[in-house]
Amino acid sequence: MGFLTWILLGLVVGILAKWIMPGKDGGGFFMTILLGIGGAFVGGYLSTLLGFGDVTGFNLNSLVIATLGALLVLFIYNKMRA
Repeated sequence: MGFLTWILLGLVVGILAKWIMPGKDGGGFFMTILLGIGGAFVGGYLSTLLGFGDVTGFNLNSLVIATLGALLVLFIYNKMRA
C-alpha cells in the first residue's frame, strides 16, 4: 500500500475506532489519524502473525483488521493517559 493509502485508511479506521470506543481523550484530528495508522500496523502485524490475513489494501477485510488494531491501540492509549 502507498503512503497516502495508509493515511486514508488510518483516518477512516481512527474515526471508526473513536466512534466504537468514545471517550474524553484529547489529541484531536491528527492524533486520531496517528492512532488509526498505528492501529492498522498493529492489526496487520497481529493478524498476519496469527494467520488471519493481513492489511493488503482498502478492502473490507483490511478495514476490519485495521479497526480492531486501532481499538487495541486506542484502549492502550487511554489506559496510559489515565
